[in-house]
Amino acid sequence: MELAKVVGTVVSTHKAADMEGLKLLLVEKVDPKTMKGSGGFTVAMDGVGANVGEIVFYVTGSSARYTETTKGKPTDTTIVAIVDSVEVEGRQTYTNSGIIK
Repeated sequence: MELAKVVGTVVSTHKAADMEGLKLLLVEKVDPKTMKGSGGFTVAMDGVGANVGEIVFYVTGSSARYTETTKGKPTDTTIVAIVDSVEVEGRQTYTNSGIIK
């Protein structure tokens, strides 16, 4: 699993029929110690109802097709969790109310 921030949405009016009605989100990997973006972006199918600005976990490869939303769908990246908090080496670096400095 990768930790990321949802930074945008992706709209596609023409796509595979199996993808109809599924939300695509742009995510950026974040460093769990600083919660800053690493510059690594990817498009992920939303399996949990995430929104722009939220910190999420996403999975890749065959694991991306194990959610109820994505079973049998043509995806290799899926958001599988919305993160409530992050703690690194005994220090909380994030809560869903914001980044802790």
